Amino acid sequence: MSTADTPKILVVDDAPVVRLYHRQILEQAGYAVAEAENGMVALEMATRETFDLCIVDVNMPVMDGYAFLHSLRAAAGINAIPALMISTEAAAPDRTRAMEAGANGYLVKPVPRESLCGYAAAMLGRTLP
Repeated sequence: MSTADTPKILVVDDAPVVRLYHRQILEQAGYAVAEAENGMVALEMATRETFDLCIVDVNMPVMDGYAFLHSLRAAAGINAIPALMISTEAAAPDRTRAMEAGANGYLVKPVPRESLCGYAAAMLGRTLP
């Protein structure tokens, strides 16, 4: 876990309003949160900082969520970080593609507070706040 046993979550989404929404929910649940606007920025951050969970959008400029997860899973030292993909893409093939890219879970936007907190807690081995 990150410093002082407060898990640190990286929220990766190109939409500022979505990042803010996820940040507010996760911080209220007791997590430390950092943000990245695309997969390239997130990958650079993950190589410099310690994160306990990544919450990743699919459709982003520069590097999309699938490419980010492929790169994360191929990177030594950070490849075991759990990743939850969150997207507007709701079809079964989208979920399959996310899992094949390395996601540990998949949710469809908009994600209710309870679902986001529940998945985050489960992936971090914590009880719900």
